[in-house]
Amino acid sequence: MNREYRVKKLMVRAIWRGLLVAAGMALLLAATGCSDQAGDSGGAGALTLYGTVDIREVQLAFQDGGRILGLKVDEGAVVEKGQVVAQLDPARFQMEVERLTGEVAALSQQAARLRSGSRPQEIARARAAVASAKANLKEAELVVARKQALRLLNRISQQEVDSALAGMETWQANLKTVEEELSLAIEGPRQEDIAAAEASLAASQAARELAEQRLADTWLRAPNAGVIRNRILEPGAMASAGAPVLTLALTNPLWVRAYISEPDLGRIREGMVAEIQTDSQPGKRYQGWIGFISSTAEFTPKTVETTELRTKLVYRARIFVCDASQELRLGMPVTVTVNTKRNQQDTTTSCGQGSEAGVLDERDRQLEVSRR
Repeated sequence: MNREYRVKKLMVRAIWRGLLVAAGMALLLAATGCSDQAGDSGGAGALTLYGTVDIREVQLAFQDGGRILGLKVDEGAVVEKGQVVAQLDPARFQMEVERLTGEVAALSQQAARLRSGSRPQEIARARAAVASAKANLKEAELVVARKQALRLLNRISQQEVDSALAGMETWQANLKTVEEELSLAIEGPRQEDIAAAEASLAASQAARELAEQRLADTWLRAPNAGVIRNRILEPGAMASAGAPVLTLALTNPLWVRAYISEPDLGRIREGMVAEIQTDSQPGKRYQGWIGFISSTAEFTPKTVETTELRTKLVYRARIFVCDASQELRLGMPVTVTVNTKRNQQDTTTSCGQGSEAGVLDERDRQLEVSRR
């Protein structure tokens, strides 16, 4: 009996020890869960977001096809807005400009001649032609009169009288023709002819301007400041119109793309101050502010690492970052901390990008409205 009693007593003690261990593990797991939750919220007044430095690329291409004469930049080069980065062979475009320049000069002279009207010498020549036609008609009338008198005396045949009459009628018609020519010379060219010449001149001038623009477009310029990420084509290659030649990554302004869960949406608003941290500079905090919050929900992208379930809906946010030393790289994962309590009284858009950021915010809002 004593032995059985001792065995039962040991079993009871083992059961109690197991229950105590299970209770301890439960408490430890609860404490760990609370700690993880605090890591996402950063305390009662902090909100932690996870995202990446947004990559915005522009494919630089020529508007016309041709052979690439040269590339002015290499991969990794920092370029400014308007800087020349590549050039096409301009020979064909230059010849087209010269051809159209000569055509414009010729049409310009033609239009000027029509606007000037008839020269004084042309009008004088027309007057002289009228006077000559009148004299010839007068002589023809005298010949007709003499022949009719001789016909009455039966000195000539009727055929000679008819020939004299035909000659007089011919000179009458000739006089009318030269009088009309004199009237046209005095009046000058028709307004329709002048308008047609001016229209042809304007069309030729427009064609020349287009050719000059195409010649200027042989210089490929950076649309904004940024970094050259890729040289797609090399000098000597044939580039077709619109085919990418270089890839430009835009760096100004710099922003982070992050996502806000729906429960935290009421704790954050545009204009709030934020701090950004990276794994490469763990002790450094970059200043920034919330520039834009999407009005449309979406699923969390797989590239964003959060402790929330990925099936939950989130809202895309844009956080502008001040990085004067250019330490942040495109695509770098970052952690964004927003002190929601402090931001109740403190909102700013600083580091010299406030005005530009405001324009971009408005552009994003318009894009969101168009998507809906």
